[in-house]
Amino acid sequence: MLGGGCEVDESVPYDHRVPSLTGVPIQIIASVLAVAAFAATMWLWPRLGGRNWRAWLGRLGAFFGTQIAVLVAMGLVANSYFGFYSTWSDLLGLDGSPGTVVDHQPGGKAVSVTGEQKMYSSQGSAQDRSGTIQKVEIHGERSGLTGTPAYVYLPPQYFQPAYAGTRFPMLLALSGYPGTPEKLISLLQYPASTLNAIEAKQLPPTVLVMMRPTLVGNRDTECMDVPGGPQAETFFTEDLPKAMSASYRVDDRPEARAVIGDSTGGYCAVKFAVRKPDSYRSAIALSGYYEVHNDPTTGDLFGGSAEVKQDNDLLWRLRNKPAPPVSLLLATSNNEENYPATQQMVAAFKEPTKLSTITLESGGHNFHTWTREIPPALTWLGSRLAQPQPAPAG
Repeated sequence: MLGGGCEVDESVPYDHRVPSLTGVPIQIIASVLAVAAFAATMWLWPRLGGRNWRAWLGRLGAFFGTQIAVLVAMGLVANSYFGFYSTWSDLLGLDGSPGTVVDHQPGGKAVSVTGEQKMYSSQGSAQDRSGTIQKVEIHGERSGLTGTPAYVYLPPQYFQPAYAGTRFPMLLALSGYPGTPEKLISLLQYPASTLNAIEAKQLPPTVLVMMRPTLVGNRDTECMDVPGGPQAETFFTEDLPKAMSASYRVDDRPEARAVIGDSTGGYCAVKFAVRKPDSYRSAIALSGYYEVHNDPTTGDLFGGSAEVKQDNDLLWRLRNKPAPPVSLLLATSNNEENYPATQQMVAAFKEPTKLSTITLESGGHNFHTWTREIPPALTWLGSRLAQPQPAPAG
């Protein structure tokens, strides 16, 4: 499944002396230990039936030891299935270096690399120094859908006299499913990272919109226009840009709009750019995937149509459809499940599409990994997003 002829970030040699966190051997060992702990507890329980303190401690130790063993075994199996943490260092939060962006040419040759990004902090809390976050509802005129809750971060420049009358570029940040936009603020720290990048002049002053991709209850529509169902893609690609430019001083040109997301949000981000380049000219996917399938959380996404399913397969589109004039950044790691598909995307794209990657040495499907990718992703975006422009006269 690996795409050929492409250069990526150099991987770290795997240490076979340490059992892989997602490997079958450690799951077997943990399961055997859990069964053994349960069996030992059943065998020893009659001997621990006394009323003295030793018997009490023995029963407590047997009970909690068995519970912990079972939970560890279940956790390892679940982690292997979902890919939350790929290595022990990822689980313990020891992988802290940011990712490196690699730009590619058609055929996969890496042509330039940007270095590690420094973190900057802002002093003070006044809106003219650090900006403000507003909780909003966004009503879709054409789709009939409402995005709520949504949060809009207005950078400090939005309130400064020097930028009076200026229209700003917009970045849409999407969570995964079933994520919440509040996590984009608290755990992924998008407003803080955006402000840091603006202060470091790595990103133009930008209005940030933070949302979840789910617009209809808890149904995972994968940001699709579902035949006979919710028109989520129309909301994000048509209604939202129109609402933002009407309600805020946001530039309505497609080159002034970008979208970033993790997991499901990453799939949505790339799909918006590839399918609707007049809506977003830049897209960033953190641990994203590139095709979707029906499951219990989605219901029927395709109305029984193989053509609709294929048309939402992003790898198929890069291979078979005319190349859109957009810039894409795909973030993965050498341990992630989406690594082979990302390599295939690199091998498939054609001009005028521009494609870059971030490939971490290790990382899983989790917030810690994504916080390492967001700062370099914003720097990458800074050279592609249109600068703030004076509002048209009248």
